[in-house]
Order: sequence, then structure tokens, then C-alpha cells
Amino acid sequence: MQRIHSGGEFEAKAGYCRAVVAGGWVHVAGTVGQGADAVAQCRSALGIIESALREAGAGFADVVRVTYMLPDRTEFAPCWPVLLEAFGENPPAATMIECGLIDPKYRIEIEVTAFLPD
Repeated sequence: MQRIHSGGEFEAKAGYCRAVVAGGWVHVAGTVGQGADAVAQCRSALGIIESALREAGAGFADVVRVTYMLPDRTEFAPCWPVLLEAFGENPPAATMIECGLIDPKYRIEIEVTAFLPD
């Protein structure tokens, strides 16, 4: 098993790592990004996720499941072009949940599961 740390502030505070590679799977923890709105934060979070996937030996094409969590579901549609850019050629199964996040400044959190390529 491989544990991947990104150095994010909540990893040390809450006792988790950015991703875990186990049994051919890459489980990337819920990830928030920086920026003034959901779209900027979405782009930032995907960058962090992409780094974790790359370190695990995978990429967005290997993602089989994604969960989007937003405090306001109306902010999801503006993120679609960013998501299409990341996943468009290889869309994963997806779920969007409207819920509270760890801090009100965060507008989107993204969690993915990927299968390592052969």
C-alpha cells in the first residue's frame, strides 16, 4: 500500500492523506482548491487531484468514479466546462451532493477513485 501526501493543511489536522494506492486502485480524498468562486476552486482542486494521480501512476483517464460536493448546487453547472476538459474523453461515473463543507469559503470538494492502468 502506498500513501500519498500533498501537504495540505487538513491532512495533518484531521489525520488523513491525499491518496491511498491499494490493490490496483487509487483512492483520492475529498479535495478542495483555492480561488474566489466554485469554478476557480474546481480547477485548483483538479490540479491537486491530478498531481496525486500522477504520483500514483494514473491520470484522469483512469478515474472510474467521482463525487462532487457543493454547499450550493446552483454553483455546479458553471464548473461543467472545467470538468469536461478533465474527464471529457473518458467520463467516470459521477455523483453530485449538496452539503456543508469544512469551511464556508470552500465552494466545491471533489473525490475520485481511479483504477491503475496495466
